Amino acid sequence: MNKAILIFNAGSSSIKFVLYSPEDCDLLAKGSIDEIVSGAPSFQIKVDNEAWFNEIGCVPQTGSHQALSYWLMSYLHNVESLELLAAGHRVVHGGMVFSEPALVTPEVIRQLEEYTPLAPNHQPHSLAAIAAISSEWPELKQVVCFDTAFHRDQPLVAHQFAIPRALTDEGVIRYGFHGLSYQYIANVLPTVAGPRANGKVIVAHLGNGASLCAMRERKSVASTMGFSALDGLMMGRRCGSIDAGVVFYLQRHHNKSLEEVEDILYRQSGLLGVSGISSDVRELQANKSVEARQALDLFTYRAACEIGSLASSLSGLEVLVFTAGIGEHSAMIRRKICERCAWLGVDIDVSANEANQLKISSSRSGVDVYVIPTNEEIEIAESTRDHISGI
Repeated sequence: MNKAILIFNAGSSSIKFVLYSPEDCDLLAKGSIDEIVSGAPSFQIKVDNEAWFNEIGCVPQTGSHQALSYWLMSYLHNVESLELLAAGHRVVHGGMVFSEPALVTPEVIRQLEEYTPLAPNHQPHSLAAIAAISSEWPELKQVVCFDTAFHRDQPLVAHQFAIPRALTDEGVIRYGFHGLSYQYIANVLPTVAGPRANGKVIVAHLGNGASLCAMRERKSVASTMGFSALDGLMMGRRCGSIDAGVVFYLQRHHNKSLEEVEDILYRQSGLLGVSGISSDVRELQANKSVEARQALDLFTYRAACEIGSLASSLSGLEVLVFTAGIGEHSAMIRRKICERCAWLGVDIDVSANEANQLKISSSRSGVDVYVIPTNEEIEIAESTRDHISGI
């Protein structure tokens, strides 16, 4: 019997799971259901010992995150050689209540449900995964880890909006997201960047969802995402920062409902909206149309502008890190962003960048620039193991 900790990461367009050994968090297996929003999801799994897993049919080609989560849990429950000891989840929004991992209880579920309006593309999927696991393993301990937690110690000035204080006290503040990714980068950065890891650092988490985080002493100082995961950078389908007057305009002059406006800003905008082609950077890079080029130009322009803003919060910049799907794999995106950041002292080695090397800054660069693959799942696994062992 193979004992394991199950880590579940429900994204806006995919479901990922990883199995780790409980002793040292060694990777045992990982898999994902991708392209959920396309209506044609695909299931893949990678494992050293194929005999672990049963062949129980193909992933349903239609279905919600919830239905696919239940299908996946049923799949894993039928792996006869697998014994789960605990499950850990990435949860996007922990509000003002959660600043560290928490054991799942009915009260915790109730609080997480209250945050659904703040992360409508993610929170329901995490809750569905928790419910799916409970249906197959009712007694299994589950731990939730929060993308907002890494940013909870930011200075007050980085949290506040210029709105009536009563709303701030109610919790209408800048939370920041992608915290599990940033925590991982903060943990590994000293082995990569040496003493500069504790200096003025900006990490660019560029994926379908994208954000930046400014760090000092490897702690969050400021971030581009705010009250919701809609704010900040242009993303795959999300607009990023936008004048609130656009919302009023859409409602008053286009008679859009709140739900319709939400759908436009969360799901029809970003790279997809500007290009009219795709939310996938790979497809846009391969497309020679003016619209594709304009979408990529806007993406890199916005990222460079926000890097400048965060550099101001740090009073300078010593290290720039690219991570997540786009940040790790698109040399073109990195190059165009870095070219706009030359005034900060950024200069990249073109060959190193094209080869996706660990360090891509040139010997002339005043800023060390790195490409570091993130690993949110190992952060969740270690927190889950530590949390369960302490019960």
